[in-house]
Amino acid sequence: MAQSDRAGAGAVEWGWAGEGEASSPLRRMEDNPGRNQSHIVPMSDNSSAPNVQLPTDKELVLKVIPMPADCNANGDIFGGWVMAQVDLAGSVIPARYTQGRMATVAVNEFIFKQPVRIGDILSFFSSLTRIGRTSITVKVEVYAERYHAQGQYIKVTEASLTYVAIDDNGKPREVPKPPSVT
Repeated sequence: MAQSDRAGAGAVEWGWAGEGEASSPLRRMEDNPGRNQSHIVPMSDNSSAPNVQLPTDKELVLKVIPMPADCNANGDIFGGWVMAQVDLAGSVIPARYTQGRMATVAVNEFIFKQPVRIGDILSFFSSLTRIGRTSITVKVEVYAERYHAQGQYIKVTEASLTYVAIDDNGKPREVPKPPSVT
């Protein structure tokens, strides 16, 4: 699907630049003459995501079913709703280490791979990535079991988040050292 900067003769066409491009995915088509251009496919139209196995090297920390109040005008679940659930799921493992208050300090990476739909059963898996002096970083992966395809899973989201241990005044504090295993 392409669009023009202006109508009429001499219009500049824009479209996807293709995979592997170093710059923005939306580029002028005249910059790539003769190149086979792909078209933009909304996430809602892509239902051919491959089924995957649930991870065995991560911990299941949350399961939730999105409801109609959580969807946008296209019928997909709001990305912000998914982000909030990922933040909750991501905090489970750091809470075991911080032994007190903590706050989300960074969303290092957040990728929406597939849309989330009303009635999907979402499974949030988390794993510890790094423990710093005052912070803990985790990876969260979200899998959807579609309402009409029970027992089949697709990865819909993955993210990396960092949480910081804080004191009663909201200032960073050291993460307590876990007891050594002998």
